[in-house]
Amino acid sequence: MKYIFSTYLSLVTLAALSQTSVAEEDYSKVEGKVIEWRRDIHQNPELSNKEYKTAEKVAKHLRSLGIEVTTGVAHTGVVGILRGDQPGKVVALRADMDALPVTERNDLPFKSTVTAEFLGRQSGVMHACGHDTHTAILMGVAEILANNKDKLKGTVKFIFQPAEEGPPPGEEGGALLMIKEGVLKNPDVDAIFGLHINSQTPAGVIAYKSGGAMAAAQRFVIQVKGKQTHGSQPWGGVDPILISAKIVDGLQSIISREAELTKEAAVISVGKITAGVRFNIIPESAEMIGTIRTLDYDMQKHINKRMEEMVPAIAKAYGGDATIDIKSSTDITFNEPSLVEMMLPSLTKVAGAQNVKAQKAKTGAEDFSYFQRDVPGFYFFLGGMTPGNRESFPHHTPDFMIDESGLLLGVKALTQMSLDYLDKG
Repeated sequence: MKYIFSTYLSLVTLAALSQTSVAEEDYSKVEGKVIEWRRDIHQNPELSNKEYKTAEKVAKHLRSLGIEVTTGVAHTGVVGILRGDQPGKVVALRADMDALPVTERNDLPFKSTVTAEFLGRQSGVMHACGHDTHTAILMGVAEILANNKDKLKGTVKFIFQPAEEGPPPGEEGGALLMIKEGVLKNPDVDAIFGLHINSQTPAGVIAYKSGGAMAAAQRFVIQVKGKQTHGSQPWGGVDPILISAKIVDGLQSIISREAELTKEAAVISVGKITAGVRFNIIPESAEMIGTIRTLDYDMQKHINKRMEEMVPAIAKAYGGDATIDIKSSTDITFNEPSLVEMMLPSLTKVAGAQNVKAQKAKTGAEDFSYFQRDVPGFYFFLGGMTPGNRESFPHHTPDFMIDESGLLLGVKALTQMSLDYLDKG
């Protein structure tokens, strides 16, 4: 579903930035709480669709503020509704709650030691993407806005979402299921905002991209069939591991030789290969699982077509068979340009113009994009790296860390954006 966002309205409302704001004292009171919540959630991470304790913590906090609360949305999601003292539009704020199957590797006093089963294997569980900070920030925003309800010219809907990293195989979840269960309705949402902490952007900085900001993500599974034989007699069978290696190599040629990379970035990555049970047996089959990232839908169609042609052809050339199944995980995260233009003054108001920076699109992906199918949305990045730090660890890694000094800016940004958007009507 597409929508038209009035350019005329954007320009008129942009001309007069709301003077509504929150006292610095209010922010000071909540900063320590946000850090405490973040550390507790970090130390007690939960995988997708299993965020029971996190959801309970969020719901208890929202209820304590007098916010209307609905739990069990899309399995473990929590939705809070705060109605301002004055009528107006509805703005939604979203934070994701799930952690990853990653074993934490640092000496933080609130380091996670949690383990859980993931895809049949035991794994450490870690907030290796910063969703703990997103949840804590939005809890802080809820407290600030609830304490300033008299300044709200409309309604704020707080969406605490499970399974952003993707639901377990065979389950529904994430933004799609929340939308299916009506999270954007009753009351109907007019616009939605969200943020993502970034370990490679200095704390105190906000980065954004108008238009296509993050890639569409697809998940693919390749099944390779060979013929089992003794490891000492490869000529007696068909090696699916060798075929898998050739397929991986071939897929990369689609990116390096066929994708128009000067137009937009694109990525194909194989993240998991499973084959064999013993060192001296060439197995009968192999499985590969990976991701495709694209920032242009025509490029996505071409890449998908070539993968579907290439995978069985390579397997056949080496005497085997292979199939590929491609499924979409997210759309392109598209920031409606007129909404970005309207809300940038809110960001500069809390961060300073020198700390609000435009950036290029990222090949990371976000299921926040599904909300943006139905309503205009603005998704931006919040700095989480210690300024001047020469080494910062990427997201989804065991060494991932966040500088908590940047969290309060996230609270201020979402708070001011909410006030200004509702002020503008």
